[in-house]
Amino acid sequence: MFSSLKIRNYRLFATGAVVSNTGTWMSRITQDWLVLDLTGSAAAVGITTALQFLPMLLFGLYGGVIADRYPKRTLLLFSQAALGLCGVALAALTLSGHIQVWHVYLIAFLLGMVTVVDNPARQSFVSEMVGPDQLRNAVSLNSANFQSARLIGPAVAGVLITTIGSGWAFMLNGLSFLAPLMGLLLMRQSEMHKTERVPRGKGQLREGLRYVSGRPELIWPIVLVGFVGTFGFNFPIWLSAFADGVFHGGAGLYSFFNILMAAGSLAGALLSARRRSSRLRMLVAAAMAFGALQIAASFSPALWLFAMLLVPIGMLGLTVNITANTSVQMATDPAMRGRVMSLYMMVFAGGTPVGAPLLGWVTDTYGARVGFATGGVISLLAGIGVAIVLARLGGLRLKVDLRRGHQHVAFVPKESKEPVRPKELTAVA
Repeated sequence: MFSSLKIRNYRLFATGAVVSNTGTWMSRITQDWLVLDLTGSAAAVGITTALQFLPMLLFGLYGGVIADRYPKRTLLLFSQAALGLCGVALAALTLSGHIQVWHVYLIAFLLGMVTVVDNPARQSFVSEMVGPDQLRNAVSLNSANFQSARLIGPAVAGVLITTIGSGWAFMLNGLSFLAPLMGLLLMRQSEMHKTERVPRGKGQLREGLRYVSGRPELIWPIVLVGFVGTFGFNFPIWLSAFADGVFHGGAGLYSFFNILMAAGSLAGALLSARRRSSRLRMLVAAAMAFGALQIAASFSPALWLFAMLLVPIGMLGLTVNITANTSVQMATDPAMRGRVMSLYMMVFAGGTPVGAPLLGWVTDTYGARVGFATGGVISLLAGIGVAIVLARLGGLRLKVDLRRGHQHVAFVPKESKEPVRPKELTAVA
């Protein structure tokens, strides 16, 4: 489960990440609650989230070209420092008492601009630290790292908001980026797995798009995470609305909901770290179950039932993310990995500027339950649609066998003809 931590460079990377991720989650929870407090609107929370991810939608592919062209460690030194400065700036505005909602919007947009380069560089840098044999394990542990911080960050944020105010949570987030900067500086360059950097040239963006479009083992996981990321991952909107408007709690209840989601996500990440391969059938099954549980949670009549369902929702959401991420990375040539991962992140996170305001409006207009259910329905339908497409590409049919001791539901080759499918799709399906 923890095999990639034997590698010194990755150990430094993971140690710095858990500190900065904790600060990031403190800041996210505090930011959402601050916007809700300033405006009283779930749609405003959605706008904040949208602005943070809008740069990824607009410029995400260019970030991948930059990540393929320049040393990733150097890019991360600049991007992590910039993220820390954004946190300190938001803290200064809040502690001075001059904070307005447009300040939060602006800094959210600036964070998104930095993330355009930081995300593909960080995603593809993992393979340089650990090599192909440990890639899946390291990607899973990255997610476990992120979700471990998600357990701590909301709890600390809830305490800070209710005791000394939001500003100190933002300040601690800004200072937390010193940890990954130190980790990057202490890494041994000689122990890196060298990858060929792409020289500057014309048409590199189009080359990346053509590369993905001709490979179904890449394009369909990206399509699926696009729908799930755009419509199914708007938890800041839904959980703040449920905490405030449905169950009439406060910042403490909102933090508690995020902790439950994080506990499930951490379990999903650790289970993924134990698996040796990423299969597309697991991806589509997890996406369908994720959407179905969201629908069930949206109409939960009691607080305890809603809270209980957040744990498996978090676990399945992380399973979708990790399975798609590792499937795409492992099926991509190293020289193309930055561009492919930038497309992946652009689709996964870049759809938020569309989904967050839309579902924020649905939540404000029709209530938190309808908003949450809408995201679940779209995720469920996306999982079903991609499963049908992959089955047709692979020459498969659905077999249902209700006899005891038999696999009840499975995809099997069509009996009428020999299945025709790309060998890469066969390997991951």
